[in-house]
Amino acid sequence: MFISVPVRASMVDIPPNARWSTNGITVAGGNGQGNGSHQLSCPLGLYVDDEQTVYVADQNNHRIVEWKPGTTDGTVVAGGNGAHQLNQPLDVIINRESDSLIINEWRNRRVVRWPRRNGTCGETVISNISCFGLTMDNNRSFYVVDLQEHEVRRYKIGDTQGTVVADGNGAGNRLD
Repeated sequence: MFISVPVRASMVDIPPNARWSTNGITVAGGNGQGNGSHQLSCPLGLYVDDEQTVYVADQNNHRIVEWKPGTTDGTVVAGGNGAHQLNQPLDVIINRESDSLIINEWRNRRVVRWPRRNGTCGETVISNISCFGLTMDNNRSFYVVDLQEHEVRRYKIGDTQGTVVADGNGAGNRLD
């Protein structure tokens, strides 16, 4: 099954005449599918921090892997450890204020906050949601794509229900 994950917009203005090299370099994985520290299995979401560290939601390995610039092996920073497991993470972002990873888990139907440093388990911040993608704005609100409900919801701090900001009228091709 092919799943496409939306790419988040950057805060950097890209000029309309910008051109990229046609020869990219591998910065994470690239050693075939697997569960080794140098491999990924169905990587979906990713986040790049200010230090150019890449965080990858490694879906089939049930983990988030951190890849520092210039390294050939990743470090598991969330999941991948038995009882404190993620279940098919699809996306990851960083909350700078709390220095934590925000991860959406497909099979557990939740969004969790996982400490970036020395974290051994996550805390559920949104539950019972078919989350497919997420981002955070400058006001610290989460925006969550709910695939099952065909909508995008905004969650402010302390909010458990969220507010529909896009769609909310079920599946269809109308603009509402």
